[in-house]
Amino acid sequence: HLADTLIQRNLQEWISTACRFATDRNDFRRNLLVNLGLFAARVWVARNLSDFDLMSPQPIT
Repeated sequence: HLADTLIQRNLQEWISTACRFATDRNDFRRNLLVNLGLFAARVWVARNLSDFDLMSPQPIT
């Protein structure tokens, strides 16, 4: 049961740390990580969902 309580305590610590990390508005690293994540997501979406190459001349419709 010692391992169970240890795991539970570690999980609670991790959750509280994550919540503190997410709610701290002045944390530079958090902002950097969030911005990098959003940028990577936009790049991924643009690469995977665009069915035409933006640099190639488009057909006139």
